[in-house]
Amino acid sequence: MRTARIKVHPRTGDSIYHCITRTVNGAFLLDDPAKETLRKQLWQIADFCGVQILTFTILSNHFHVLLRVPQTAPVADTELLRRYSVLYPKPTRFQEARLEVVQAWLQTSAPEGDAWRKRQLALMGDVSQFMKLLKQRFSIWFNRTNNRFGTLWSERFKSILVEPNAKVLETLAAYIDLNAVRAGLVADPKDYRFCGYAEALSGHSQARIGLCTLLAGETRPEWDQAQADYRLTLFGIGSGARPDEGTLSSTDLENTVAQQGRLPRHIILRQRIRHFTEGAVLGGKNFVATHLATYRASTGRRRTSPPKPLPSLTDWGTPLVTLRGLRTVS
Repeated sequence: MRTARIKVHPRTGDSIYHCITRTVNGAFLLDDPAKETLRKQLWQIADFCGVQILTFTILSNHFHVLLRVPQTAPVADTELLRRYSVLYPKPTRFQEARLEVVQAWLQTSAPEGDAWRKRQLALMGDVSQFMKLLKQRFSIWFNRTNNRFGTLWSERFKSILVEPNAKVLETLAAYIDLNAVRAGLVADPKDYRFCGYAEALSGHSQARIGLCTLLAGETRPEWDQAQADYRLTLFGIGSGARPDEGTLSSTDLENTVAQQGRLPRHIILRQRIRHFTEGAVLGGKNFVATHLATYRASTGRRRTSPPKPLPSLTDWGTPLVTLRGLRTVS
């Protein structure tokens, strides 16, 4: 039996999730054209589902996305039709009905229109529906393009519920954008096309809004200021940072851990931190404890272990704990 996913009910407020999914057997299946298609579908399906991408990274065998799911709000029929046209910009056998047919249903208050409306709304405002639709859409394209069949994704996607705190989000977003640096593909994430930071630098308006939002919430700064602040998180200094200043050997890291030392945050973020990908809930102690209690009450599961603080290898900007205690680096 699957363990219930930890989620915030959309009627109670906004929620933020770090989602990760891998290809079957971790195979390196995604070349640059496939990554480009997945990148486009990521934005397309986020628009349809009414969720916001804060940042993302697509690699050859997995992808990360930091996603904000807004509190449930009424969606007018005009907006439903717009989103439907985003999902199906051209007629296809996969769509339920052509746009003009749906418009006629809604204009005449036909029963088919009510049923269509309910089905569309059921796909919106939920992290699980977003990821399901994205993975299905991309799998169909990938299998058709590569003359293959069968599953593309290895497992149920992972999700970590994240506290909507600017310091927490800034740290986690930088960790996500630095994936290509950790993989040795580039020295600077600005040079990796398939991540949110590079997308924002290219001028993509929604990517810029996403990074501005995670840095300061609704009172988001102008892009130039946001970029400078984020660059500080990525490299420890501003826009003139040298990428090689963030490197650290595995031996030096092991020695620091053994001696209970501390390192700058931008250097730690270049290491693999399993708390950020497997921690179930990430944030301050009260945030994690609250959602752990809610999870216990809703599932009947009796979990007695308290939230686990992240090891104090660096100044995280705010005290961070996670639902599960894990090794810091591997």
